[in-house]
Amino acid sequence: MMMKQGKMMWLAGAAMLWPVLPATAQQVAAADDGLAEIVVTAERRETKLQKTPISISVATQADLENRRVQSLADLADGAIPSLRIAPFFSRSSALTVGIRGVVPFDANQPSRDAAVGVYVDGVFLGRSQGLGAALLDIERIEVLKGPQGTLFGRNATGGAVNIVSRKPTGKFGLRALAGIRNYGGYSGELHMDLPEWQGLSAKIDAISTQRDGFINNPLDGEEDFGRFERRGLRASVLWRPGDAVSALYAFDISYDATTPFALQLLSFSPTAPANSPLVRAQPTRAREVLAGVPQQDSVGKTNGHLFTLDWKIADGLEFKSISAYREVDQTQFDNGFGIVAAVFRPNANTVRYSLASLKQHQFSQEFQLLGTSERLNWVAGLYYYREKGGDDAWAPNTMRWSADGRSLIRLPSLVDGQVTPFPDRASTARAISYAAFAQATYTPPLLDDRLHITAGGRYTHDKRSGVLFKVNGADTNIGFSRDWDRFDPMVTLAFDATDDVHLYGKYGTAYRAGGANSRSVNYRAFDPESVETFEIGFKSEFFDNKARLNVAAFTTRYTDIQIDFSAQLVAGTTRTTIETVNAPGNGRIRGVEVDLNLAPVKGLTLSASYAYTKGTLPLAQNPFNNNNFQQPFIVFTPENAASFAADWAHDLGGATLRAHIDANIADGYRGLPGEPTLSDRSFLVNGRLALADIDLGNGGRIEFALWSRNLFNRSQVYLRSVAAAAATGPYGIFNEPRTFGGDIQVRF
Repeated sequence: MMMKQGKMMWLAGAAMLWPVLPATAQQVAAADDGLAEIVVTAERRETKLQKTPISISVATQADLENRRVQSLADLADGAIPSLRIAPFFSRSSALTVGIRGVVPFDANQPSRDAAVGVYVDGVFLGRSQGLGAALLDIERIEVLKGPQGTLFGRNATGGAVNIVSRKPTGKFGLRALAGIRNYGGYSGELHMDLPEWQGLSAKIDAISTQRDGFINNPLDGEEDFGRFERRGLRASVLWRPGDAVSALYAFDISYDATTPFALQLLSFSPTAPANSPLVRAQPTRAREVLAGVPQQDSVGKTNGHLFTLDWKIADGLEFKSISAYREVDQTQFDNGFGIVAAVFRPNANTVRYSLASLKQHQFSQEFQLLGTSERLNWVAGLYYYREKGGDDAWAPNTMRWSADGRSLIRLPSLVDGQVTPFPDRASTARAISYAAFAQATYTPPLLDDRLHITAGGRYTHDKRSGVLFKVNGADTNIGFSRDWDRFDPMVTLAFDATDDVHLYGKYGTAYRAGGANSRSVNYRAFDPESVETFEIGFKSEFFDNKARLNVAAFTTRYTDIQIDFSAQLVAGTTRTTIETVNAPGNGRIRGVEVDLNLAPVKGLTLSASYAYTKGTLPLAQNPFNNNNFQQPFIVFTPENAASFAADWAHDLGGATLRAHIDANIADGYRGLPGEPTLSDRSFLVNGRLALADIDLGNGGRIEFALWSRNLFNRSQVYLRSVAAAAATGPYGIFNEPRTFGGDIQVRF
C-alpha cells in the first residue's frame, strides 16, 4: 500500500509541474506551421524520426545550448530519462553510460567493454575513459534505445549514443562565445567555416572551459574536489570533386583534467569503534573535506583521425567507407575517500590514494553499401575493429595519524612505508573483431503500401587476449585468450495507420563481449552477456503538426550477465579487488517510454519525456563469500524518471527574447551492484535567458545570455553505500551545487 501511495505521490508531483515547467530532453523548435521535422541516422541512412520504427530521443544543438551541455557528463542530470550517465564511482575520468537498465558498473579497464555503444560520426569509442571530453560543434545527439546488435554491433546491448558533428558548409561562417561562471570558471568557443575553394571546404572548432572545485581541500597547494578543465580542437576538410563523390577528413584532439567528487560520511554506525575527533558525520553537501589530502588532476588526452568516403555509384546505390584511428591516454588520481572510512590507530598510515593510468589505441574500418528502390531499402556492410591497451594502478597511503588522532601528518613521499611498490597491478589487453551485417526494409504491394517489413542480422567474430603482469606489486605472467562467434538477428513490422500515426513491433538481440578483469588477482576470464528485446510502439503527430506523441513498451531478457563482486581490501595490499562472473539464469527488464512535444502557439514549445524501467537480475555466485549465491542489483536506473522543458521566443523588433527552463525528476537507484541502499530522489532544474539576434551589421548578430544548472541548488546523494558501515558508517557522494554564468556570443 505504501509503495502504491509513493508512486501516486511521484506522479502527482510530476503532474503539478506540468503547467509550470512543461517539456523534455527531446527538444524541437516551434516553427510557424508547428513542430520542426527531425532527421536521424539510426538505420545508417537519413530517415525521418517519426517514420523510424525504434524508440529514439534526439538532443539538438539548441537543446545542448539551452541546457548548458558541454560534455556527455552534463547529461547525468537525466535530461533523457532512459539514458543514465554517471562518473565511475567518484571519478569523472571515466563515465558509466547505460540505457534501459543495461548499465555496466566497472567498464573502465582495457579488457572489458561497455554495454552502450558511443559513436562519434560513425566511429565507435572503445573506452569509458575519454567520454567526458568537451563536445565540439555538435549537430545532434541521437539516443537509440534497446539492443542495436545488427547495425551497430557488439557492446550495444542497452542501445547506442550516436553523436553527429557539423560538417564544413563551404560558406564563410563564424561563431564565437565568451563566458564566465561561478567557482572561478570561464568558457571560450570558436567555430569557423571557410569558403569553398576548388571543391574543398574547411572548418575549425575550438573550445576551452574550466571551473574550480566546489568542495575545498584545505591542504596547501592541492587541488579542490569537483574541478574540471577541458580543451578541444577539431579541424575538418570536405572535398567534393563532383556531385557523386565526397570525402571528409577530420582530426580532433582534447585535454580533460578533472578532480574527483569527495565522499562524505553521512552518519556513524552504532557499531563503529571510537575514532579520531577529525572524523565526523557530514549529512549534507560539505563545503570542505574533513581533512586536507594530496590531490591532483586526473588528465585525459585523446586524439583521432577520421576519413569518410561517400560515392553514389548509380541511382539508388551508394557506397560509404569510414576509417578511423584513435588514442586515449588517461591518468586517474582519486583521494576522494579521505578519512571517511578510516579508523584511528596511533601513528598508523592512512588516507588511501588511488592512482591509475590507461593507454589505448584503436583502428576501425567499416564499408557500407546502401540501396534504395520503390519497395526495397537495404544496407549491407563489413566491419573491422582492433584495439590494444594497458593499465596500471597503485593505492599508497598519503598521511599518518598523530599519536592522539587530532591531526594528520603528510608522508614525506609515496614510497615510504607502503604495503606494495608501484605499480600494485598492471595489465595489457588486445581485441580484434570482424563483422558482416545486412538489413533490408520491404514494402509489399498491399494495404496501400502501409506495411513495412524489416529484417537483418549481423555475424561477429571476436578475439580478446591479455596478460596481468603485476599483482600486489609482484611480477606475474597470468594470461587469457578467448574468442567467440555470434549472430544477432532483428525483425520489425511497421504499419502506417494514417499519414500521421505509425505503429511498429520489433524483436532484436545484441551482446556485450567477454573479457577479463584486471582488478582480479588471477585475471579471471568471463564470457559475453546478451539481451533479446521485444518492443512495441507508436509514433503520432496531430493538431496540424502542433503535437507529437511517441510511446514505446519493451521487455528484455538478459542472459549470462557480467556481475562484479568486490572485496574491499585483500590482505597485504591496499587495493580493491573485483571479480567478474557470469550469472546463471536470466534477468528481466521491462519498461515504458513516452515523449510528448507541443507547439500550442507561435514561439512556444513544450515537451515532456517519461521512462519507467523495472528489472531484476538472477542470483550470482560471490567468489569472496564461499561462492554463496547473492542478489545483484541493476545500477544507476531509477524506476521512474521524467524530464520537462519549456522554450519560448518573442520578437522584440531588432532582437529576440529567448527563455528556457527544464526540470528533471527521478526516483532513487542503487549505485553499486551489491548495494541494497538507494540514492536520493532527484529534482534538478536548469534555465537559460537570452537576448539574441541583435544586428551588428555586415550579417553579424550578437547574443547575451544568462544560465544556471541546478537552479534551486538542490543537494542530493547520487551514490550511497553502507559497505563501510562496519568501520565508520554509510557514505555518500553528493551532486554538484548550483552553477551559473553569463555568455556573449557573436555569429557571422
